[in-house]
Amino acid sequence: MATLKPPTLLAQPAATSVQANLRVVEDGGTGPYRAVMLTETTLATHTVFRPKDLSAFGKKNKLPIIAWGNGACANSPWEHVNFLSEVSSYGFLVVAIGPMPQEREKGGGKSTSSQLIDAINWAIAQNGDKKSPYYNKIDVTKIAVSGMSCGGLQTLEVASDPRVSTVVVCNSGIFTTPGNGKSAMPNLTKDNLKKLHTPTLYLMGGEKDIAYHNGMDDYNRINHVPVFMANMEVGHGGTYSQPHGGEFAKVATAWYQWQLKGDKKAGKLFTGNPAGLAQNPNWRFEKKNMP
Repeated sequence: MATLKPPTLLAQPAATSVQANLRVVEDGGTGPYRAVMLTETTLATHTVFRPKDLSAFGKKNKLPIIAWGNGACANSPWEHVNFLSEVSSYGFLVVAIGPMPQEREKGGGKSTSSQLIDAINWAIAQNGDKKSPYYNKIDVTKIAVSGMSCGGLQTLEVASDPRVSTVVVCNSGIFTTPGNGKSAMPNLTKDNLKKLHTPTLYLMGGEKDIAYHNGMDDYNRINHVPVFMANMEVGHGGTYSQPHGGEFAKVATAWYQWQLKGDKKAGKLFTGNPAGLAQNPNWRFEKKNMP
């Protein structure tokens, strides 16, 4: 996987006794809610991205859940913090696999698909805990599983969970030869695609992306759920480390807004013939089973 430029992190004091190492990535994102990255002591194995001010959320405005898996099966979201912060600034609770990365620190160890389920379970529990700052502020009926490269395979491994509302697979696809000899990656077969039960977005880096052929093969095999395949010629590394996550963050955020918040305006990027994304020259796309 391509080496990405370390993100810009700003040190911030801890927010509460249950939170540690709270920091702002870049400027907190371009969305309506300034995002922060933090460690929750109740889930120190993961990194949380969420709006800094939770007072804006409650009965009428809840935070959908996005569980995120990292590239290279990394147990750290260090490559993706600009992207995840940007998404979060639009009113999402993003729970990424791995402890919060320190500045210019890549983190260590390998992750597993089950950590995506841990993220979902934690968020649901927090919503029901009267002592939690997230009490009754999370939409536990709107849950995305997402990930890049190996994280995309982890996403596909857990996508059958009935609680999942939508799936986003980035720079990834199931190997035609299961595992492909890479032991850290989930040992999936193309049959796993049959277990998808929600609208699914693939974001790929074009033909230079090492996952391109696997991802396109996935798309060609998925015929039972709505699926949107978008390609931008940037290779396997995507645009995650660019300011505010670049083009990948724009498209992913619109998908999350549509699928998890019912935002029909955001959905216009993917609906219609041609879809609204046709107006963006950076992308080419295909779609099936979608309006």
